[in-house]
Amino acid sequence: MLGSEKIRVLIADDHITVLEGLAAIIGRQPDMVVVAEGSNGRQAVELWQTHRPDVALLDLRMPVLDGLSAIEEIRKLDGSARLIVLTTFDTDSDLLSAVKAGVKGYLLKDARRDELLDCIRRVSRGETCLPASLVQKLAASLSREALTSREVEVLEYLACGKSNKEISSLLGISETTVKSHLRSIFRKLDVLSRTEAIGTASRLGLIKL
Repeated sequence: MLGSEKIRVLIADDHITVLEGLAAIIGRQPDMVVVAEGSNGRQAVELWQTHRPDVALLDLRMPVLDGLSAIEEIRKLDGSARLIVLTTFDTDSDLLSAVKAGVKGYLLKDARRDELLDCIRRVSRGETCLPASLVQKLAASLSREALTSREVEVLEYLACGKSNKEISSLLGISETTVKSHLRSIFRKLDVLSRTEAIGTASRLGLIKL
């Protein structure tokens, strides 16, 4: 950004109160201007094409086209697009998917106002803005050994309250094999119990409760 040029911001969120609140906060900044507001991912992509903002602020969960898909489409249009995710979701899979898709910033909706504004300014300058707590989650996620598809199946049945015998029957494998899968799951997730395994897998976005 040169001289007194304002940072041109696009906002996309399907919650009207959040959208209006963000627009008001950003619009009051002397160095920023909101150039477009969208309520779904498809609008976000179209508005980005029309306005080519300096920074786009997008929610992850939106109708018509979700935030991640919108990010991927925008990045295909312009690999240098500067995008920030502002969401209530902080599972490792959401964070990892967003970073892989090319976002420059990732904030939770309970972030302080000054954090949000600082993130917009930093991303507009070409910097990356990922809070330390999320960077730690990302590092842990990247270093963790991935579960196999069979192990995820076992976890899903585990989360439904199925016993080893029931899982064995449902998957057509022996109980010994089920126990072997559980040992591997516990090791990979660094947990000691079924309850802990289910909770960790849910937090990581591996299963949905």
